[in-house]
Amino acid sequence: MEPESQQPEQSVSLQDCLKLLKGERDEQRLAGLLLVTKFCKGEDLASLRTIYDAVGPRFLDRLLKTGVVSSGSGENREAYLQLSVTVLSAFCRVTDIASSEEMVSKIPVIVEVMSKGAGSNVLEECYEFLYLVSAASEDGVTALYESGGMKLLACQMSTLPDGSHLMELAMKLVQLMLRKPSLGITKNDHLSELSIIVAIIARQFALLQNAMKFEALHLVSAIFSSEYTTLLHDAFNEMPNENWSNHIRDGVAAILQNRVAPAEKFEALIVAEAMVSIMGEGWLIGQINLPNVHDPIPADRCLLLVLESSRVEVAVLLNELAYAKYEASGTSSSSTAETIILKQQKVTIVFSLLEKIIKLISSIDESEGHVINESTFTKVIKGLNETIGVVLEYLQDAKEHGQKRGNDLLASVRLVGSYLAETPIACEEKIRELLGYMLSVEGEDESSPFYSVCFLLPMLCQMTMKIEGCKLLASSGGYKAVVDCLVKLIGQNRHGVEDNGCIFLACDTVMNFLLKREQFQFPEDESTFYNLLKALAIWTEDTNDLSVVMMASSICTLVFDFTSEDALLNYPDFSSSCLNSLSRLIARSLDSWGQDMSDVAKGEMDLLEIVTAGYSRWVNRFPRIRNAVER
Repeated sequence: MEPESQQPEQSVSLQDCLKLLKGERDEQRLAGLLLVTKFCKGEDLASLRTIYDAVGPRFLDRLLKTGVVSSGSGENREAYLQLSVTVLSAFCRVTDIASSEEMVSKIPVIVEVMSKGAGSNVLEECYEFLYLVSAASEDGVTALYESGGMKLLACQMSTLPDGSHLMELAMKLVQLMLRKPSLGITKNDHLSELSIIVAIIARQFALLQNAMKFEALHLVSAIFSSEYTTLLHDAFNEMPNENWSNHIRDGVAAILQNRVAPAEKFEALIVAEAMVSIMGEGWLIGQINLPNVHDPIPADRCLLLVLESSRVEVAVLLNELAYAKYEASGTSSSSTAETIILKQQKVTIVFSLLEKIIKLISSIDESEGHVINESTFTKVIKGLNETIGVVLEYLQDAKEHGQKRGNDLLASVRLVGSYLAETPIACEEKIRELLGYMLSVEGEDESSPFYSVCFLLPMLCQMTMKIEGCKLLASSGGYKAVVDCLVKLIGQNRHGVEDNGCIFLACDTVMNFLLKREQFQFPEDESTFYNLLKALAIWTEDTNDLSVVMMASSICTLVFDFTSEDALLNYPDFSSSCLNSLSRLIARSLDSWGQDMSDVAKGEMDLLEIVTAGYSRWVNRFPRIRNAVER
């Protein structure tokens, strides 16, 4: 019976409110609006619609202008302003009112009110209004941005209380603007403001222990997984203090060490990967401060949490990828393809994190001061070993299914190469089995293997220092991939793409292979090395770099050991001019030998000795080279 007694009272209140709002005098309408502020606290959207239609947009415009530009006392103006903004934000709970042109047109006025230092009561209603209108339409978001929304938030968010409703609304406004790339935030010099905002959100991410912590995570991960990350790099490095990066580490550690949804753990890994890219691998090690935790937390906790979470993701994602590729049936090809692409993108992120951890561990191992203790070091190495084993199993599975093309396979080869460059004796048996396959892997946009070979060069260079490594490169046919890669690198170098690090790794690998050729069954494959001679001739023709001259002439010298001038000139496409270039190359390298050797030449003594010794072995088979040297 009680609800029935309340219904007439509510009906009377609404009718009284409407009667006043429809009055002829402004005083009556103001009285009606005062009733609106009390009457519309709930979610009675139908009543809000009725009241809005009764008061009309023109009166609301006049009321807002009165609050903004009133010539009366400050108290009256503030009262008008608060009433106006409170009523506007109440009406905007109705979506079609919020999305109307009348409400969108008020955004610049509200932003101006906020920028001039509105009182706390008015400020909250202003934020509420901006959020409701911006969330209701694309035009609202555009109006907010064009009215200086980013600048306003960058200035005000640092003054808002941590975890407050105001902070929550401000974060939502940032998110709305970032979701609309057409606004051109990156093109309009708002990166410094965005970096300030990220630093403020980082504090919320670290300190809060409620749902807003996850809102902060979602927002930071959205920024860090978008085009903004690279562009923000310089802005972050120019920030006056590093508290924001410590806050991010605290937040990531809190997410990863607690029971949260897998999607949110992965978002934390996205944030960690971006932070390491911005701040360097050392970011993974640092003091962690968690709310309500008073005991000191080891500085390497974040490193271990990121490693363990990444390892779990690798195991799950590679298993799901293998299933989707090779075993899934009964699903549409388009949905399967979308699933594979999504998981490949995720794999790229966790692989990147693992590569950065490998780099961190190798730099710690090489440095005199140990940043982490031996126990942690052992845990990291053990974890990486196990995960590399999982990745090799994934590559084995792909090999058995005849799959050589895929960015996930290429990323797998890159990770394996990064790890084995630091620990070449790890997984030796599996590497022997898979080396030839890994050197044949192609990315989605490649017509032939190239990047896979580049990723493995550091490992191959170390491996070929020993006879067993050279035997493996010969038996697997991997030497061809290395030579082809070197030829391509030289071609890129000629066209302005310099990657001397890779070129010299490839040269060292080829030279290691050639120096030991009499100690294993060297392949009878002159054509591969003849093509290399042509590339070396082109590479060195116009260079004055002695290190390039000596490296190229050393490799040529070792190839000349198993051929002759006649054999080269009888080989298809091997021209006389190419042989002339090689003759000049050998002559130039031998000219650097003597009493007046430069310091650079002295640094290349080992290569000079290879050329000199080789020249004496085959000079009688190369009369043209002898003529060039003796001239």
